[in-house]
Amino acid sequence: MDIGLTVGDDLDRLAASPTRFDFCELGVGEPTLVPGEIDRGRLTDALAGRDLLVHLPYSQRLATYVPEVNDAIVDYQRRLLEAAGELGAEKAVLHATSADRDDVDFREVAADQLRRVADAGRDAGVEVVVENVGHQHAGLQLSVLGDLARETDTPICFDVGHAYMEGDNKAIKRFLRSHGDRISHLHCHDVRRRGDTHLPVGAGEVDYDLVESELGDFDGTVALEVFTDDPTLLLDSAERVAERLGASF
Repeated sequence: MDIGLTVGDDLDRLAASPTRFDFCELGVGEPTLVPGEIDRGRLTDALAGRDLLVHLPYSQRLATYVPEVNDAIVDYQRRLLEAAGELGAEKAVLHATSADRDDVDFREVAADQLRRVADAGRDAGVEVVVENVGHQHAGLQLSVLGDLARETDTPICFDVGHAYMEGDNKAIKRFLRSHGDRISHLHCHDVRRRGDTHLPVGAGEVDYDLVESELGDFDGTVALEVFTDDPTLLLDSAERVAERLGASF
């Protein structure tokens, strides 16, 4: 199991992050870092021997009502994935969003979009992992995401904090029991119901005992998504997660 760190779309932040992590997850695409325009030498220096994962754009919805727009979204994601593959990225995180998450019939559109983007990733040599964002207005609910990921044979990026915000610790347990076998990538942080998110692990209300009991033999990648640049807090969170999942760090 590899443990890494999300760094947003900031190469300076990437360069300043602790090199003890196995990889860094870099935000690409709109509005700043376009992979084809990234200075490869600067990126290599900033990674300092760590592996690269990427996070695809946050603001685009995966599925809209307009077929031409959906085609353009897939084309854009394909370009990003091809560029990310050329940079050596191993995985790409994609938010599971839709113009209408409550319309059962429209889920077929979301499934088709997810399948197309995942296929574009395979063509580029990058594993697309679809992330749960059901706590957001346009995010597909956990139950829907799990079913679509299984239907389209797409690996999952399970964001523990997002799942807690959507349905407390019960939602975490329920999803891990139903779809834990599809999880390839984890986003780990802590949250509180009052709205604070992306806290250091142990500072919030997420029951990481559940993650340990359901994913004790996890062998994928784990990215800390803690909103701080304090290396002590980041490393402490990594050590806590590693201990829970039976890994060394």
